[in-house]
Amino acid sequence: MDVVLSDVLSPKGYIRGPFGSALKRNELLTSGIPVYEQQHAIYESRDFRFFISKEKYQSMKRFATQTDDLIISCSGTLGKISIIRENDPMGIISQALLLLRVNKQIILPLYLKYFFSSKEGFNAIISRSSGSVQVNISKRADIEQISIKLPPLSVQKRIVANISALNQKIELNTRMNKVLEEIARALFQRWFVAFEFPNAEGKPYKSAGGKMVESEMGMVPEGWKVSSLDQIADFLNGIACQKYPPKEGEENMPVIKIRELRNGNLNEADRVSRVVPEKYYVQNGDVLFSWSGSLMVDIWTSGEGVLNQHLFKVTSDTYQKWFYYFWTKYHLEEFQNIAADKATTMGHIQRKHLNQAKVIVPNIDTLKRMDAVMSPIIAQIIQNNLEVNTLSELRDGLLPKLMSGELDIGLMQC
Repeated sequence: MDVVLSDVLSPKGYIRGPFGSALKRNELLTSGIPVYEQQHAIYESRDFRFFISKEKYQSMKRFATQTDDLIISCSGTLGKISIIRENDPMGIISQALLLLRVNKQIILPLYLKYFFSSKEGFNAIISRSSGSVQVNISKRADIEQISIKLPPLSVQKRIVANISALNQKIELNTRMNKVLEEIARALFQRWFVAFEFPNAEGKPYKSAGGKMVESEMGMVPEGWKVSSLDQIADFLNGIACQKYPPKEGEENMPVIKIRELRNGNLNEADRVSRVVPEKYYVQNGDVLFSWSGSLMVDIWTSGEGVLNQHLFKVTSDTYQKWFYYFWTKYHLEEFQNIAADKATTMGHIQRKHLNQAKVIVPNIDTLKRMDAVMSPIIAQIIQNNLEVNTLSELRDGLLPKLMSGELDIGLMQC
């Protein structure tokens, strides 16, 4: 059965965030009852920047969240959705959010969330929205007319169960990678800042009385040397892909720009001819570094593509991936500050900054002992991300088929 959004909402179940005049900056606190912002819908995070008092909350209770409410980002990064879960704190929504509260006798909250997370649901919001500088969500009358395929509750429950099972595995891998990254960073800090790497006997080097010598970076372990980022790795700048437009009938490839690196996918990527020199090809597991705009460093795992300008592909014939990856990350904040000081619309760093960014290189034996710990961590992070991508593609392909009835849900019961 086809319905529209307004048919499945509870009374007063369409709530736009309060106007700025209703929640002034000087009323925001550093503790208290949290304010849900766009980031909580976009990233499904629950780290809060702003809070309000109990008294202010009482005066704004019509904007308060409840378990199973859906919150949707309303401007800029538009149409991202999150669900308020039972263990989420009570709070109010900000001006940049839309809150939807459903009639649970008709539709499951998670079913509606999955619909708006699908390409069809997301496009339904985007296509109705406009804005010359910053895209904003359309007016209520338009959004409430979005068409939704609505099977019986029993079928909705089976669809939600199957999609949730995939999402749980995706979330597990994502959490695992966060832990692995934190462990690897902590080890890097312990080894290259505190110099408490394991010595030949497995004891913390500095605490065990390991010899330290003077260097341009201060005291470092004996036998170690000071180098620079551009000496431990090659930083290949991307190519002007617009010079290689794909021709009709010719094989082509997606272009990896800053947007693709930031989003971690190629869903909206431009295309380029395969005649681009192969050195600009990017494969899963390559380290990419955006050196202008929103500077970031990441290990790419979203499929083969071509490296665009404003991105470095970082490689080394001498050192392991973890070594140049974490040293680049170590200097990232410094690079971001340099870019922020540029009096241009798109701040950036220059190659001289790679040379000025100093690193400390251990002796060969120590590096081998470190590599035995670090390389398996990086390999597991890459493998987990590849699995996340596979599961995400499976979920995104299954969801419209399940919702439309094209795929018999009875064949997929969990």
